[in-house]
Amino acid sequence: MTKARGELEAECWAFALEIYAKPGISEACLTLQNEAGVDVMLLLTIVFAATRQRILLTPAEIGRLDEACRPWREQIVWPLRSIRAGLKGGPQPAPSSDTELFRSRIKAAELEAERLQNQLLVDSLPMRPGKHAVAAEELRSVIGSVVALFLEKDGVKLSVDLLPSINEIVETAMQDPR
Repeated sequence: MTKARGELEAECWAFALEIYAKPGISEACLTLQNEAGVDVMLLLTIVFAATRQRILLTPAEIGRLDEACRPWREQIVWPLRSIRAGLKGGPQPAPSSDTELFRSRIKAAELEAERLQNQLLVDSLPMRPGKHAVAAEELRSVIGSVVALFLEKDGVKLSVDLLPSINEIVETAMQDPR
């Protein structure tokens, strides 16, 4: 990676927004988040590093990235997400048209927190020359390492139920590796 950090941050953020908007990806990411506790921003940054920078992170490097962003995620992103989700179903006066604008503002703040997490993650990415074009199986393995990291925190093994979500992300990311 020879680009300036600011340029990489912008590219990574644009990549995350672009891939997340593709059919099936938000569902796949949310399945991994809800079923395995995966940090979606961390996951998408690692997919960006693999497909756009041709850098396959090792499990140890993935762990260091997680450590770099964990305090921000746990103290800022997750609380904002919890507030936004809570406004969807109550307590009174939520949900209502009166609270929907407030919920939208919280959602915007959550998105901004994720953009700042993206900066933190890109700043923590290992800097080394990219390798050959990444194969789908290599990307699948790296994503599996991300999922395993979060599952191991809870003492759980990778489940075949999560493989369709992993495969969806791999197939979509490999369509436009640039």
